[in-house]
Amino acid sequence: MSLRRRFLGVYGGGIPRAPGLLLALLTVVPPLAAQSGAPGGTWPVWGGDAGATRYTALDRIDADNVRDLEVVWRWRMDGEDLPPEPRSQTVPLMVDGVLYLTAGLDRAVVALDAATGTTLWTWHPGEGVRAERAPRRNSGRGVASWSADGERRIVTITPGFHLVALDAATGRPVPGFGREGVVDLMEGLRVPPGVDPVGMIGNSSPPVIANDVIIVGPAFQTGFRPPSMANVKGDIRGFDVRTGRELWAFRTIPEPGEPGSETWEEGSAAWTGNAGVWPPFTADPDLGLVYLPVEAPTSDYYGGHRPGANLYSSSLVALHTRTGELAWHFQTIHHDIWDYDMPSAPILVDVDVAGQGRRRLVIALTKQGWAWVFDRETGTPIWPIEERPVPASDVPGEWTSPTQPFPTRPAPFDRQGLSEDDLIDFTPALRARALEAVRGYRLGPLYTPPSVLAADSSNLGTILVPGALGAAAWEGGAVDPETGILYVGSATTATAAALAPDPSATDMRFIQSSAARTPTVDGLPLFKPPYGRITAIDLTTGEHVWMIPNGATPRSVAEHPALAGLALPPTGKSTRAGTLVTRTLLFAGEGWGGDPVLRAIDKSTGAVLHTVTLPGTQNGHPISYLANGRQFVVLSVGGPGQVPELVALALRARE
Repeated sequence: MSLRRRFLGVYGGGIPRAPGLLLALLTVVPPLAAQSGAPGGTWPVWGGDAGATRYTALDRIDADNVRDLEVVWRWRMDGEDLPPEPRSQTVPLMVDGVLYLTAGLDRAVVALDAATGTTLWTWHPGEGVRAERAPRRNSGRGVASWSADGERRIVTITPGFHLVALDAATGRPVPGFGREGVVDLMEGLRVPPGVDPVGMIGNSSPPVIANDVIIVGPAFQTGFRPPSMANVKGDIRGFDVRTGRELWAFRTIPEPGEPGSETWEEGSAAWTGNAGVWPPFTADPDLGLVYLPVEAPTSDYYGGHRPGANLYSSSLVALHTRTGELAWHFQTIHHDIWDYDMPSAPILVDVDVAGQGRRRLVIALTKQGWAWVFDRETGTPIWPIEERPVPASDVPGEWTSPTQPFPTRPAPFDRQGLSEDDLIDFTPALRARALEAVRGYRLGPLYTPPSVLAADSSNLGTILVPGALGAAAWEGGAVDPETGILYVGSATTATAAALAPDPSATDMRFIQSSAARTPTVDGLPLFKPPYGRITAIDLTTGEHVWMIPNGATPRSVAEHPALAGLALPPTGKSTRAGTLVTRTLLFAGEGWGGDPVLRAIDKSTGAVLHTVTLPGTQNGHPISYLANGRQFVVLSVGGPGQVPELVALALRARE
């Protein structure tokens, strides 16, 4: 079978399911600056602009009329032969009056009329076994867009790890890109002997397109209980946007003799994998740099098979977009054994930092609850970062760094570490139960290492706070480039990291025990509230401006029998708000597991001005754009037992 026929068979010929061909003129979108917000009433990039500010200068919806905001159309993600999924994190793009998004378990690409939500075309990958075995089989977080010479392309990464370029007007694969519009990303991987990459590597975030280069980062299976110490390496690769030809590859795990290889002791770079980039990421086209939030290496809680600091894992890495050459890097964790990988798109903004003048910043929000702030051209920290001693591991065969880097500002935006002083004390009885609940567990400050589960229950593991789901995650934050205020949604989480040998499941000495359990206090969280929050941080000073709980007290807490008769303040929920900043307002949903609402918040005080009821809980973060002269706010929503939907809000039409 020819390559042409093979790929047409796999992809169903790329024939769009649509009422007709999309007839749209390619409007002129201003060049993408890295820090100025979504341009011209559009939303052409996952984060609004190339720097993921999630800001728009639109102001037709403001504090005076936001109470007139209502749902004006809904688009269910179970039509057009879409295999439904319980949760969609998709964030659409809006260019030329059209929304482009991913939907369904097969990650179909869909084009909708931005004003009405009418389906224009749908493209399905049709990957068969590759998709069924994919480690990230979901609708993904969206697509990327590129245009030149009157042509616009939509670029997506499929669950089965193909890179595909589609004609934005028709939804058909672009013939001159790769093989009939498709590049097989399994080709060219660094794979240790005996490892099958199918089912081990994939992606769920959109690629980044900058300076005519498509940059792809991979995602992997979760690393709590990896089947082997060996895995595919998470190289970052750049492809020509016109042809799909691979231009470069950056090795996040260096080859012998390359810079950084000395941080992989005992030859461990030969077999260790992962260290990919699974969340969305960002670029500065003017500087010609792309900013990569690199994840941890193979095995989240045990690193005994990869001694050393392990560059460039758990690092913020800046590469030259056209060549893939390293510009600078900063490792936020040496030898990560806490699953504190870099979870969100670095945010780019220009700010007048007090006493330093205007600086080009890059901000990395991490699972530890920090905003790491650097000069994005040089990698110089804006405020000092100190190497401080941290506890050593007593796990047999483990290697730990004696120090870890600690930013001196901004202060953490969520709880770090756990001590008895942090346990709930709503009543004396609950306080006693909390102390009993943690008996046998190790508590300690940030970077207290995981520990081995004892057969006699004398050690039940180490309670990590933040836990595996982090304080920040892929939802990241948003920044107002006019004021330099950063808004971060975070959740207070805990994970019991309890290691055990399990030769039936892995060739590693230790992995997370299947018997590991994170304790609660009769179903209540261990720690004092708030359980989720939104924090405003002034990047001109590094100081916190305000913090509010993310939502009301959850019903499981408010109606708990042990709290009957107590008047609790709002505790927030252990969920992460998806945020959007406009010239006039901050919009925030509660995130997966929260209530189905979207709040309009005063940016300067944190006061909630209005709450809109949604058909489901916010899953993907909201975007805003103009269509037919009307400002829309659009986001994906859903919840347990619901079909995910894309929901559009606009001001109620006045008679």
